[in-house]
Amino acid sequence: MKDENKQPEKHKLIEYANGPSLEEINGTVEVPKGKGFWRTLFAYSGPAALVAVGYMDPGNWSTSITGGQNFQYLLMSVILISSLIAMLLQNMAAKLGIVTQMDLAQAIRARTSKALGIILWIMTEFAIMATDIAEVIGAAIALYLLFNIPLVIAVFITVFDVLILLLLTKIGFRKIEAIVVCLILVILFVFVYQVALSDPDWGGVIKGLVPSASTIASHPTVGGMTPLSGALGIIGATVMPHNLYLHSAISQTRKIDHSNEEDIHQAVRFSNWDTNIQLSIAFVVNSLLLIMGVAVFKSGVVKDPSFFGLYQALSNTDMLSNSVLIAVAKSGVLSALFAIALLASGQNSTITGTLTGQVIMEGFVHMRMPLWARRLITRLISVIPVLLCVAMTSGMNKIDQHTALNDLMNNSQVFLAFALPFSMLPLLMMTDSTAEMGARFKNVAWVKVCGWVSVVGLTVLNMIALPDSFAGFLGDHASAADVNMAHIASYIAIVAVLALLAWCAVDIYRGDKKLAQLHAKNGEVRATPDYEGGAE
Repeated sequence: MKDENKQPEKHKLIEYANGPSLEEINGTVEVPKGKGFWRTLFAYSGPAALVAVGYMDPGNWSTSITGGQNFQYLLMSVILISSLIAMLLQNMAAKLGIVTQMDLAQAIRARTSKALGIILWIMTEFAIMATDIAEVIGAAIALYLLFNIPLVIAVFITVFDVLILLLLTKIGFRKIEAIVVCLILVILFVFVYQVALSDPDWGGVIKGLVPSASTIASHPTVGGMTPLSGALGIIGATVMPHNLYLHSAISQTRKIDHSNEEDIHQAVRFSNWDTNIQLSIAFVVNSLLLIMGVAVFKSGVVKDPSFFGLYQALSNTDMLSNSVLIAVAKSGVLSALFAIALLASGQNSTITGTLTGQVIMEGFVHMRMPLWARRLITRLISVIPVLLCVAMTSGMNKIDQHTALNDLMNNSQVFLAFALPFSMLPLLMMTDSTAEMGARFKNVAWVKVCGWVSVVGLTVLNMIALPDSFAGFLGDHASAADVNMAHIASYIAIVAVLALLAWCAVDIYRGDKKLAQLHAKNGEVRATPDYEGGAE
C-alpha cells in the first residue's frame, strides 16, 4: 500500500556517486542484432562525434593557420601523425569502457590510492578549465564579430550556454549526438568552401603529408615560430586528455549484453569504425585550416593570428590570394562564415566539456552534481581570467588587446601538457593487461608497440615544450633573468610530473597484479566493474 505521508526524496547539489559511468545515459541506446553492416554502424555511430569536437576546437585554429602561413605545407605530416595517434588512443579508451564497464577515471581510481586519485582529479579539472577558456574566448569573439556585442558582455553571454545544456539533457542522448554531428558539418562546410575557392596546390598538400627532418627542425624562424615549435603547437592542440575520459564513458551508452562475448566484440568493432570515421573528419578540418593559411591568404600577410586578425584578413582583399576569393570577400561572406564556424565550434563543447567534468568527478572522487550546476561552475571559473584579460587590456590598441587574448588562450593550454601523460599511460597499461581486458580484448602486439611509442613520444614532446610555455606567461618583453627563472620553474615542474607519473605507473602495476591474482583465485577470465577499488 502506498504511503500517503511519504515525503518526496530531496536531491542535494552534491551527492555520492559510485555506480555505472554517466548512469543517466549508460546503456540507454538500443542497437540491432543480426542486421546489416550499415544499419549496425549507424546505431553505434555518434559517441566519437562528441570526441571529435575536441580535435577541432578553437584552440587548434590559430596554430594550424599560422603553421601554414609560416611554413607552407610542411606541417601537414604533423597533423596526419597527430590524428593517427588520436585514433589509436581513442579506440583504446572506447574499448576500455565497453569491456570493463568502467570509464578511464573509474578504472584509474580502482587501481590506485585515494590520494593519487584526488591529485589526478584536480589536475584534470585544470585541463578542462584550460580548454573551456579557449571556448569562452572563441564564442565571445564570434558574438562580437557577428553581432558587434562588446567583448565583456559577450563573455558573460557565454555563461548562459548552460540553458542550452538544460534543453539538451531533456531530448535524449541520441539527439545530442545528431546535433553535434550537424555542427561539425557546418564547420566542415565553411572550410571546404573557403579552401575550394582558394584553389590550393594539391601536389604540395600531398607532399606535405610525408614526414621529413625539416618538419621538426629548430630553424628557420618565421614570425617567431620554428617548424619544431609549430609542430609542438599542433600536437598540443590536437591530443587532449579529457577526450580519453569522455570516450571511455560515452562508449557505454549502447545497450549490450556483457555476458555475451560476441556482443562485446561487436560493440568494440563498430566503436572503432565510429572513431576512425569521426576523427578522419577532424583530420580533414585541421588540414583545411592549415591549407587556408597557405592558399587563402598571401604568404606572410597575416601578422595577427588571433581570431580577430583572421576575421579581418578574410575581409581584406589585399591579403587574399586570388580574384575569386577577393570577389566573394567583398560581400563579407568569407569573414561571416569564419565567425559562424567559430561559434559552432564553441557551442559544440558545451555538452562534451560538461560530460567530461562529470566523468572525472564521479570516477576520481565519487561525487556527482547536476549537469547544469557542473557547467555553470566550470564556466564561471573560466570566464574570470578572460574578463581580467579584457579589463587589463581595455586601454591598449586593438592589436595588443587581440594578441593578449590569443596569448591567454595559448598559454592556458600548458595545463593540457601536464594532464595528458596521466591519462595516456594508465589507459595504455590497462588495455595492455589480460587481467583488465581478457585475452581476446587486450591490445595486440602492433597496437601495444605503437601505443608505447606514442605515449613516450607525446610525453617527451610536451615536456620539451614546457620551458617555452612557462616563459610565454611573462609576455613579449620579459627580461632575460625572468625568462631564466621561468625555465628553472619548468624544470622543477617536469621533475614533479615524472615523479608523479612513476607513482601512478607503480600503483596501476600493483593493482593489476592484485586483480590477476583475484581472477586466478576465482577462476575468472575477465575483469568485472570494481568502482570502489583503490590501493590504499
